[in-house]
This record gives sequence, C-alpha cells and structure tokens, in this order.
Amino acid sequence: MKTGLYFGSFNPVHIGHMAVANYIYEYSELEEIWFVVSPHNPLKTKSSLLADHHRMRLAEIAIGDDQRFRVSDIELKLPQPSYTIDTLTYLREKHTMHQFAIIMGSDNLSTINKWKNAELLIDSCKIFVYPRLNKGKEPGPAVKSMLQSADIDVVEAPIIDISGTFIRSAIREGKDIRHFLPPGVWQYIKDMHFYE
Repeated sequence: MKTGLYFGSFNPVHIGHMAVANYIYEYSELEEIWFVVSPHNPLKTKSSLLADHHRMRLAEIAIGDDQRFRVSDIELKLPQPSYTIDTLTYLREKHTMHQFAIIMGSDNLSTINKWKNAELLIDSCKIFVYPRLNKGKEPGPAVKSMLQSADIDVVEAPIIDISGTFIRSAIREGKDIRHFLPPGVWQYIKDMHFYE
C-alpha cells in the first residue's frame, strides 16, 4: 500500500493541513495518508506546544471517519529528538506491506541538508512537496546537488496561508476563528481553554 507520511506538530491541526492532505491524496497515487504527530522539532524553538495527547486528539477529531487518513503517534513513542530517517526505518520494519513516501512543505527543502542522514532519506523514498507562501531560502548548491537524484513530486496544491502561529495568536486575542479549524477541533480547543 502506498502510504504518505505527513509529519507535523499539528499545534493545532487546521483546515490548511486538511486541504493539503485532501489534495495530495486525490491528485497522487497515494492510497492513504498518515498524519504523523511529531514531538518537538529539533530545528525549531519550543513554544506553546500542546501536550502530545491533546495534539493527537485534535488530529483524530479533524480526521473523523475519513477512511483516507489516519493519525500516527509513532514519533511520540520513539526516542527523542525524533528524526524522520529513524521513523521511516522503524515503520518499514513494522509495516513491510507499505511503500512509504514523505509529504513536506516547500520551505523544508531548503534545509533538508540539515536533516539526519538526509542523503539516505532522499535516496530511499519518494517525497511529495506542496507549495508554501513562505518558501524560505532558495536551496543552496549543496542542497540542489543532493536533490538531483531525488524522487520528488511537486504538487500544485492551492496555497492556503494559515499557520499554527496565526491560530494560536488569534485565540490569545480572543478572536472567533472557528472556520479556520475542522469541525470539532474549535470546540475542543474552546472547552479546554487552549492557547488563551
């Protein structure tokens, strides 16, 4: 089974995440997409990150009964900090019938050379890249060279400029942004007084 691994902190999961997953599923050969809820990203500063089980729950609410998607807590169970190559290796050992691909935003490509065993990762699986408005720096020569042998599919998903930072900030300011979040997610956040 062709399975896309959509890594993210999902802090919180929002309609941008859901739209990207929806688009990639419908316009690729992937047969399912796993939302891999990540612990603290070693390349990012840790701030206002909800507890792992709450981010898992929000993703489960967002997906609901959509059979195309599932939530995975694998990175929360592996040694931390988590690295994509380690997660991929573990999943391949446990799920031998799956052919895994990685889903990432275009902004991640410019820093992929900083990832653990980046060349091995690039050579070992297909990567679906969706556009981000904030693309980050243009990949340098080392990254461009590394990506030449990569199996990369740049998808033309619509750019939805919504970020977890915006969502958290708006909630802190007391804004009603329920339509930026999947049904149920907004209610859970309100009931639990997250990000206030």
